[in-house]
Amino acid sequence: MKFTDGFWLMREGVRATYASQVRDLRVDPDRFTAYAADKQVRGRGDTLNSPLITVECFSPAEGVIGVRTTHHAGRARRGPFFDLPGAGTGHGAQTATDGSVTELTSGPLTVRLDRDAPWGLTFLDADGRRLTAVEPKGTAFATTGDGTHHMIAQLTLGVGEDVYGLGERFTPYVKNGQTVDIWQADGGTSSELAYKNVPFYMSSRGYGVFVNHPGKVSFEVGSESVGQVQFSVEDQSLEYLVVAGPTPKEVLARYTALTGRPALPPAWSFGLWLTTSFCTAYDEDTVASFVDGMAARDIPLTVFHFDCFWMREYQWSDFRWDPDVFPDPDGMLTRLKDRGLRISMWINPYIAQKSALFEEAARLGYLVRRPNGDIWQWDLWQPGMALVDFTHPDAREWFAGKLRPLLDQGVDCFKTDFGERVPTDVVWHDGSDPERMRNYYTHLYNRTVFELLEKERGHGEAVLFARSATAGGQQYPVHWGGDCFASFTAMAESLRGGLSLSLSGFGFWSHDIGGFEGTPDPEVFKRWLAFGLLSSHSRLHGNVSYRVPWEFGEEAVDVTRLFTRLKHRLMPYLYGAAVQAHEEGVPVMRPMVLEFPDDPACRPLDRQYMLGPDLLVAPVFSADGDVEFYVPAGTWTRLLTGETVTGPGWHRETHGFDSLPLLVRPGAVLPLGSDDQRPDGDWLDGLTLRVHAPPPDLDTTVTVPDHTGRPAATFRVRREGDTVHATAHGTDRPYRLETGTGGGAAGAGGTGDVTLDLGAGEPAQG
Repeated sequence: MKFTDGFWLMREGVRATYASQVRDLRVDPDRFTAYAADKQVRGRGDTLNSPLITVECFSPAEGVIGVRTTHHAGRARRGPFFDLPGAGTGHGAQTATDGSVTELTSGPLTVRLDRDAPWGLTFLDADGRRLTAVEPKGTAFATTGDGTHHMIAQLTLGVGEDVYGLGERFTPYVKNGQTVDIWQADGGTSSELAYKNVPFYMSSRGYGVFVNHPGKVSFEVGSESVGQVQFSVEDQSLEYLVVAGPTPKEVLARYTALTGRPALPPAWSFGLWLTTSFCTAYDEDTVASFVDGMAARDIPLTVFHFDCFWMREYQWSDFRWDPDVFPDPDGMLTRLKDRGLRISMWINPYIAQKSALFEEAARLGYLVRRPNGDIWQWDLWQPGMALVDFTHPDAREWFAGKLRPLLDQGVDCFKTDFGERVPTDVVWHDGSDPERMRNYYTHLYNRTVFELLEKERGHGEAVLFARSATAGGQQYPVHWGGDCFASFTAMAESLRGGLSLSLSGFGFWSHDIGGFEGTPDPEVFKRWLAFGLLSSHSRLHGNVSYRVPWEFGEEAVDVTRLFTRLKHRLMPYLYGAAVQAHEEGVPVMRPMVLEFPDDPACRPLDRQYMLGPDLLVAPVFSADGDVEFYVPAGTWTRLLTGETVTGPGWHRETHGFDSLPLLVRPGAVLPLGSDDQRPDGDWLDGLTLRVHAPPPDLDTTVTVPDHTGRPAATFRVRREGDTVHATAHGTDRPYRLETGTGGGAAGAGGTGDVTLDLGAGEPAQG
């Protein structure tokens, strides 16, 4: 929200009050509190008829410093509040005072306050380098013409500093110059609205900022005061947490340790998902024809998803199969499961009036009500639609209980759609503030379903396909990008959204291959296939038309087969990246800036990404195959052909539909499985360790996980002159060691210790 009218004036009806002078400072061993007047106090009379702003500085976790600014502290604190599972752990934060300067240090991060200087706070890294600061107008409150009260904070932007994140946003990837409201909305992928709103941003200078407020937070990222990131809330208090790096990965590690790390999705979920699509006509014969068609074309399929119309029209949600369309759901699911398929079902948290569950939920008090006691309803999406009150613990158990029979039938997971259309003119069971519940509702919804799956399917087997989320929602993967158009433009905007989400703490992300709205041209579909199957999770889904590959020609069938099989072979590598996301908070799909923060050319890149630490993916966003991409320093290897590409520099190429820029990082040792038919096979059976442009000092350890994420085997790989040696630990099974280039590539196999002669075919990196 903007409050000023240029540099000198305020907007009509706005009155702002700024912290100006520290009048008192209370210092404890691990925190300090400043009381700031709104003017320079020269005499006792100046203390009358004016406010104080209370500013508390504290540390909830190592490397994280919080600032809480308060005007009137008497306002009742109504929930919800973000869960911070990593807060409160012992981390040794300490204060120190030297003359007029007081500092609070937590790990590599320090905040400094100088009582004798104009009001401000300075955040410093471990080397004393200024990261960001609160300047004299950076702590304030404002009242507007309609009587609302806003708390405002500003943090400085340095020259050349870029800002990322704030959830899954489809607007430009670098957020500088944008106004971003953290406010859940069902807005598709082609506007400033977002399904996943996260009040956390990351800076290219090596820090992050999390605004600890689940309601509406308005960000002005260099868009009001161009040298500041401003954020404001309609409240009497504002809390934000500055998260230390210095690297982007360390920022994400600390942020996700605080707000929750992603669960590890089951290995099978990384395979290809195929759905009925939304508004298409389908029954068991249709489903069987899809499954048979994939098998006949030798395209491995892992998950089949039933979208909305598995239930009867006008009755979403009642969680009952439409008997006219699916007269034998138990038998059908058994037949699908016998073919090795996993089953996903569409659900949402809304109850239509025609649903048998409406009367039951109303009688039990499980639906959200208006202040006068009426059940909140409207006719958008479903007629007479009401909303399950997930703040009611019995309602959560009731909702989970309606899903349990589906799990008993053999369903494996749920697509938790919607969760954004949440009213603010209502009363919640637990007394939550309706404005704060707007964004937070999805967290309760997804958690309810995810915890049911964990309980019924076991730890490590739970997975969602969720559309909406907020801070902390990364704990319940997977999330997908929502309703995009079937076009190259939408394909690119989807990737921007996914990259922004990954820098907001989310480890796993997917999207509708081919786009959701409309029917893609075959060229769009085939290009999107490569992108989709080189994402953490891969789903074919649409709105009014089927997304089976043969609908788009035989070449689309070939492309689907090629990249599905490739993804399966990559699973020892991809699941290792998934384990890293689970344990460290580093996403599987990584913006280039995350892996190459010291390369300025990588900072704005939003049409390519790293898949795990070692694979560079540049999707092709054109029918003719023209693609422009950037290669960081070193000798990179094309995974599909073994040819090499040298960086740093930009490259422009033309690719067929069976190809795209897919490069392996210099010095990477890529573990590849031999089974290209399923994602959850035996990864050690016929394992290959492929060495790419090994530097003279190569000495690395490759870990191949099992399906629980624990190490199944480790391999030390090192170079000595013209030979590469690999030593296996934890396994006595045979494996192959080979170089990654074509032409003069070499290879050797065996158990235990394997030695590979590089010969003249492999370029050295160094």
